[in-house]
Amino acid sequence: MNPEARPILVIGGGIAGMTAALEAAEVGYPVVLAEQEAYLGGRVMRSYRYFPKMCPPTCGFEINIRRIRRNPRITVHTLTTVEEITGKAGDFRVQFKTRPRYVTGEVPLDDAVMEKLTSERPDDFNLGVGTTKALYYPTDAAYPPLHVLDREALSEGDVATLEAEAPPGAIDLGMKEKEFHMDVGAIVVATGWKPYDAANLPNLGYGRCKNVVTNVMMERLAAPTGPTEGKILRPSDGKAPASVAFVQCAGSRDENHLPYCSAVCCMASLKQARYVRETNPDAKVTIFYIDIRTLGRLEAFYTDLLEDEAISFVKGKVAGIDEDPDTGELILDVEDTIAGQKPHLRFDMVVLAVGVVPSTNGSSIPLELQHDEYGFLEGTTNVDGVYAAGCASHPCDVSDATKQATAAALKAIQCLKRG
Repeated sequence: MNPEARPILVIGGGIAGMTAALEAAEVGYPVVLAEQEAYLGGRVMRSYRYFPKMCPPTCGFEINIRRIRRNPRITVHTLTTVEEITGKAGDFRVQFKTRPRYVTGEVPLDDAVMEKLTSERPDDFNLGVGTTKALYYPTDAAYPPLHVLDREALSEGDVATLEAEAPPGAIDLGMKEKEFHMDVGAIVVATGWKPYDAANLPNLGYGRCKNVVTNVMMERLAAPTGPTEGKILRPSDGKAPASVAFVQCAGSRDENHLPYCSAVCCMASLKQARYVRETNPDAKVTIFYIDIRTLGRLEAFYTDLLEDEAISFVKGKVAGIDEDPDTGELILDVEDTIAGQKPHLRFDMVVLAVGVVPSTNGSSIPLELQHDEYGFLEGTTNVDGVYAAGCASHPCDVSDATKQATAAALKAIQCLKRG
């Protein structure tokens, strides 16, 4: 341990970033954790449940937050981006920029103040479905546990409301961007992932057919904190679907889109098929697949579903999806490779299993890092002292992300020891 060492910078506060920060700090190294969102947890916090245990992500998240809160070696900066990095391993100079929250955190702020506002903004946590007040709480389990104010969405009338209703010192409408710099010894890039843009798949109806959603949106529909309060409903009319189709490899394993397998999509769809059956026991589910890939020890999660007579598996690609304008039903053009047929099947709702795209691809991290042909970083990057973890390095699930993050933390510590 070397408490006098320069800090390790972890860029990204998702599950991989939190893990890397904790593993380094708990063996005695100072850590700076920078997250561009207003809260820690990343995309995992948008999930309803983990597979295979089907427990909510807040289970592990709460433990990690408790560890972060109790560890004085970890400094957390949310709403913060890295603007410039210079120097070398053991001696990096990093320039940061923190966006204003407009909520000071110095005085308790009650939700009743939020409810008195009329200004609204798109609910980005729920992927733009629905709205929140201009003053909002990012998630139910947000850390830091502070509201955020969207200053651009705030009307002049609500400015007056805040001045009258918010406790003195709770809101600072004059808060500015803050820039600061810090010297660090090593860097862990844990910037996570984003879903492949389904708008690139016009043949599958996303954006054209109201009842076609993506797998990431399905997580929010199933979550009690989501836009439908945990009820899986058709976007077109708010009715529970009697039949749901899952379209695997939507854009993945396709030379025109993502040539690789994202590793988690099959398990995610199997999990979401369970959501449908739990929410609506009379619903029928069909999963269209190229191959069902359940990596490692997860095979039983798949074979259990084979016992459910309401769930069907069809090996074949979905070539196109159209909408019946009278009923809103979705008509799928499918090639069933086992039966040797090309049926046109109807469903109330379709879920596209879009793949994992690294957030490092096209990101603003100010380093000349070498990406592979798909935009991922190597775990040990081409820049000495910089290490990638989680989905920044390859598509992976939560379990794999935490292992990769632990490895990256160890490499960062070794870098400091060399110095």
